Amino acid sequence: MRILGLDVGSKTVGIAMSDEFGWTAQGLETLKINEEENVFGFNEIGKIIKDNEVSKVVVGFPKNMNGTIGPRGKASQFYARELEDRFGVQTILWDERLTTVAAERVLIEADVSRKKRKKVIDKMAAVMILQGYLNSQN
Repeated sequence: MRILGLDVGSKTVGIAMSDEFGWTAQGLETLKINEEENVFGFNEIGKIIKDNEVSKVVVGFPKNMNGTIGPRGKASQFYARELEDRFGVQTILWDERLTTVAAERVLIEADVSRKKRKKVIDKMAAVMILQGYLNSQN
């Protein structure tokens, strides 16, 4: 059974998946969504869950720096509830404060161009979210 990691934004969802042992996270893709038009990509996520026998989904939970939950955090809570209701998978909200900043720093250090960073930043953030969770379990 695999574990899926998601970095949910208002326009994209970065997707990562664990190996079968739950040791490492690999980036899969960045899914385009449109929160304003209620296009959340649930069909695509559901297909990934089904095709890969995903048992658990770790959803990045962007708390404010003072620990409170703002609009993006509430959006992540909604996304996690929808995944549970639609696909019967367990979801875990994982504190992702500064994950995107860390992902961007890694990509800059790897000398990835700004144009290419924009295409992979959300997927990289999903990898960091999922790997953080996996590390806490092992």
